Amino acid sequence: MTIEQHIEELLAELRNAFDAGERREIAVDLELAEAELIVARAEQEGRIDAGPPF
Repeated sequence: MTIEQHIEELLAELRNAFDAGERREIAVDLELAEAELIVARAEQEGRIDAGPPF
């Protein structure tokens, strides 16, 4: 599964969640997945090197 697919699934889960606690948990997962996507794209474009600092 790609990061983009994971984000789409989380968005669908968020739309269908009824419980506030569940919505918060999904929102956190969504935020992390979106951050991972941003980092992956930046690495692909050569804007950052996310390797170890040593």
